[in-house]
Amino acid sequence: MLLNKRQFLIGSAGAAIAASMPWYASAQGRKVMVLSSTVDIPNFDPHVATGYAPQWLFRNTYDALVRVVGNPPETQPGLAKSWTQSEDGKSYTFELDENARFHDGTPVTAKDVEYSFARLLRLKQGPAWMVAGILDENGVKATGDMTVTMSLLQPFAPLLSVLPWMFVVNSAVVEANLGSDDGQSYLLSNIAGSGAFTMGRARPGDLYELIRAENDWHQGGNIQSAIWKIVREAATNRLMLQRGEVHFALDMFAEDMDALEGVPGVVRIMEPDYRSFTIKMNTAKGPLADKNLRKAISYAYNYQAMLDAAGPAQLMEGPLPTGMLGHADDLAIYRQDMEKAKEYLAQSEYKDGGFTLSIGHAAGYENQRRWALILLEALKALNIDLDIRPMVWPDIVAAAKSPDTMPDFHSIFQSANYADPDNTLFAAYHSSRNGQWQNPVYSNPDVDKLIEDARAEVDTTKRADLYRELQELLVEDAPDIFGVMELRKFAMRDNVEGYSFCPVAANTFEVWPLSIT
Repeated sequence: MLLNKRQFLIGSAGAAIAASMPWYASAQGRKVMVLSSTVDIPNFDPHVATGYAPQWLFRNTYDALVRVVGNPPETQPGLAKSWTQSEDGKSYTFELDENARFHDGTPVTAKDVEYSFARLLRLKQGPAWMVAGILDENGVKATGDMTVTMSLLQPFAPLLSVLPWMFVVNSAVVEANLGSDDGQSYLLSNIAGSGAFTMGRARPGDLYELIRAENDWHQGGNIQSAIWKIVREAATNRLMLQRGEVHFALDMFAEDMDALEGVPGVVRIMEPDYRSFTIKMNTAKGPLADKNLRKAISYAYNYQAMLDAAGPAQLMEGPLPTGMLGHADDLAIYRQDMEKAKEYLAQSEYKDGGFTLSIGHAAGYENQRRWALILLEALKALNIDLDIRPMVWPDIVAAAKSPDTMPDFHSIFQSANYADPDNTLFAAYHSSRNGQWQNPVYSNPDVDKLIEDARAEVDTTKRADLYRELQELLVEDAPDIFGVMELRKFAMRDNVEGYSFCPVAANTFEVWPLSIT
């Protein structure tokens, strides 16, 4: 069933949460899983939207050729029940599961896979960056009704790790609603997938309801529907979990973990992953286009105060998360040094200060607000003011589209979609990502070339050497304040069964394998 994003679903399925009830009432006595988050879902198109809330939607309403599960992460069958790889690493063949069905009951075929990859690569949005320069529009072909052959432009070691984010659409449905923009207007607010759930109600800024598909082909779990509830305040989020109004509270802070210790019925989840926080600077327009000013601010920032405010965490040692292939732990990184800060300020065009910069941060993220206040104090020492702007996620994404709309500082968490340095570095620093929230404006041809060379290099030692050079260049260019790596912090009710933590995109987990007892 394909539904408009703002349409109230009428009928037996849609009655799961009647308009007259509190939003959580249907969870009483039914297998309805409720998740709370501060983040909205701005777009339903799996080939366009990015960010963890849309990814959660896609993992539960669409399917990819393969899935990623477990800790350490493992690649498991999705739409493809099996696959083989050529010796040179440039060709893959996938055999599809004949049981896979779209929501309209039609089978998922190799032609749908071919269509989906061609559309993704044609639009050059969403997760297309993961295979930029690796696949072109003609690189994925149906070589049988249920056989897909993928021909790479060059070897790419993390290929199977990126495929879980390449979701397959129902080509017949998209073609019937193609419009003048390759179906983007239609998929902005409709689902054309084969996932375990279809879309029910969608109330932007409030909640999104998923309903188990009538012809769901996935095996496991007893969840009949799932609700993504948007809760802006951390204290409210925690109280809702304690009262049993939500099963999963996603955006938790250290003080929430402390408050929930020993609470009956609540299970705390604190696990390391590759989630990093950085404050990106507008290197393309305004005062921060001056590298000396960026360096001055990087030295003025109080990193110890940032760490103290973070709770369980560690400071980043450069642009690459600790523990990843190629991570260098002996870079000449920035730590608070006011003498150096004033030295670089004097070399900039703005040596006297006397102006105001702006920073955007996600509303409801208490740590981001605190880190912005730490930046405020650091800039005061340089005679610079700071305008702090809480923003909802759709506005953050919109502001990232150009240097003109991006604030001077752009605060982001970035989670690894695959456990490889290419994930972090390509998304955050390659110029092809300009206009996306991971990298609104930063562009450096030397950085681009090193990223491209490293992602095509299959020799692990040579890759590590390239990443070392890349990290040194990025630290020197100072496009970001390299911040912290926090422990992932969730909490859930103890009547949830089947959940296991995965450090890859940990907050976008699949709901369909889970059960409520």
